[in-house]
Amino acid sequence: MSPTIRKLFPYMVVFVVVGAMGWALSFGTLPKADFSFNNGTEPKTIDPAKATGSPEGRIINALFEGLLRDHPLDVPPDASGLTPMEPRPAMAESFTLSEDGRTYTFKIRPTARWSNGEAVTADDFVWSWRRFLHPATACIYAYQLYYLTNAEKYNTSVVEVGDVVEVELPDRPDEFQPFPRGTLLRGELREIIKPPKPEPIKDAKANAKALSKWKETWAYVVAVNQQQRVDEIQDIEPTVRVFCISPPKEPGKLAAPAKIEPCLHVLIDFDTVGVHATDKTTLVVQLNNRTPFFTNLVAFYPLHPVNRRCVEKYGTPNWTKAENLVNNGPFNMQFRRLRDRVRLVKNPEYWNAENVALEVIDALAVPMESTSLNMYLTGQLDWSTTAPSAIMPELSQRDDFVRAPMLTTYFYRVNVNRPPLDNPLVRKALNRAIDKSIICEKVTKGGQIPARSFVPPGLAGFKSGLAGDFNPEEARKLLAEAGYPGGRGLRKIQIVYNTNEGHKMIAEVIAQQWHEHLNVEVELRNLEWGVFLNTLHQVEYDVARSAWIADYPDPNTFLDMFVTDGGNNETGFANPKYDQLIADAASEPDAKKRMEILHDAEELLMDELPIIPIYFYVSVNMVSPRVKNFTANLQDVHPLHLLRIGKSK
Repeated sequence: MSPTIRKLFPYMVVFVVVGAMGWALSFGTLPKADFSFNNGTEPKTIDPAKATGSPEGRIINALFEGLLRDHPLDVPPDASGLTPMEPRPAMAESFTLSEDGRTYTFKIRPTARWSNGEAVTADDFVWSWRRFLHPATACIYAYQLYYLTNAEKYNTSVVEVGDVVEVELPDRPDEFQPFPRGTLLRGELREIIKPPKPEPIKDAKANAKALSKWKETWAYVVAVNQQQRVDEIQDIEPTVRVFCISPPKEPGKLAAPAKIEPCLHVLIDFDTVGVHATDKTTLVVQLNNRTPFFTNLVAFYPLHPVNRRCVEKYGTPNWTKAENLVNNGPFNMQFRRLRDRVRLVKNPEYWNAENVALEVIDALAVPMESTSLNMYLTGQLDWSTTAPSAIMPELSQRDDFVRAPMLTTYFYRVNVNRPPLDNPLVRKALNRAIDKSIICEKVTKGGQIPARSFVPPGLAGFKSGLAGDFNPEEARKLLAEAGYPGGRGLRKIQIVYNTNEGHKMIAEVIAQQWHEHLNVEVELRNLEWGVFLNTLHQVEYDVARSAWIADYPDPNTFLDMFVTDGGNNETGFANPKYDQLIADAASEPDAKKRMEILHDAEELLMDELPIIPIYFYVSVNMVSPRVKNFTANLQDVHPLHLLRIGKSK
């Protein structure tokens, strides 16, 4: 420390303390919200195309709205306390479906508005879904639109000779922002010139990286016949040009019919993807096959539209700042304080604003379950989305404790690319050494059900494939068969989990059981939510705590995650037979046969075990008696715009 800084240090301390007091007082003087709830943790993003978690989903569903929106049915709860949900008109006032089940036509309601007062149009959905699918967006949920014709090809940059393609030149206004895009050239792909393929590398990640670099050196011969930065087509004589993402440094290294020009992307022309605006209020969606859950998908938050002018003006992630944000949902974001709250206020431009009762909502980031409960009991929260498992039996006796079955599975992801976890026998041994009933009875204590499958019970017509049950003796045999008798020679295994008291307790129990039954040494690692999500996505872990809430009520929402290179796979698992089963199920028109195919897929998944199912969730909520229209449902989704505040009984 320099002498000058040393002299100033006492004053700096006073300054920091005073500043902290001012920060605290500013929270204290904040006007009270009509409704406050614990959102669990700090949302990583509020960009629909970038989000993946429940904390993000609650905020995004308040700020944005899709063609349809999940809504509770107007019926009494069933015997388990559940109220069914269904997709209802939202930005779209109506839709029709063709006889073959492959073409949806949505009519955008004329009163649909962005928060800046501009009309929401069918073109907004086309542009938003284009951004959602564009490879540069790197959307983890991109596969949710693979049901559209040519959507998968566009997202994965797959082109074939004869395709009409779009070539993006490297002249974007901001080279670090994918939108607005650079100059687009369109034309027919005549040839793909490929240099020699690199030799395979044993390490899977290194091999994938080498193949990606190799593909960037491909040269694309295109008969260009349009050039524009907007969607108008200008007819000109085709000109043969050659493009390459990473052109060779040595001229003539690739035998090309013309000079090789640099480009950013060569993609199938988006005009061939199955989403089109035939006019300002008509959106036509063309599917590869009949997709029974497609209306549920368009109600799911990743497919909500974003405002093009806002995104292109401010760029990612700045367009999501409160002072920049333009949205179309029932609420606007007044401000966001990191590690504190997101404050939402009613959006006067929302098409159904007259039926939104709450004016101001606070979504607080409170990761500690005990803190959340204390805040609820002292009136600082109207809704706590969690509760401490240690006192769950006592809380369950209260009238304001809302518990119900959920289509959600708590599981551990396993990095199948890391030895010794690359051996299915080791993964099976780890699974069979976990007494999951102990976790449900002694740790979670909320009525959770031990899981031997990934797909939860409760989906009509589906029979789950099962993993092995708890059997320590069999687990030891499997480990010995894998080459680690008595755990000898097996390295220490690390379990990572995001900050949460419950996750820590579960990890401690599993670590103890693996050590007791298999003599496996285990290390626990706690990560902050954003870091945890990045660690999962990069597959930089041994074993990782995970959970999956059904995006729609169908087994496919659980099983299609684990196709090779799937956005939410995050295990390294790759099995061609499994991929084919998921593809076969997507194209099977017979409902019974489709469920049988999905059963076969889960059986394979539970045999390979890139994931270890632990238990099936029940939703646990503490809800103030003054909160009205809060309904328990299988996905634990509670639209904020439906909630009202009334008098407590």
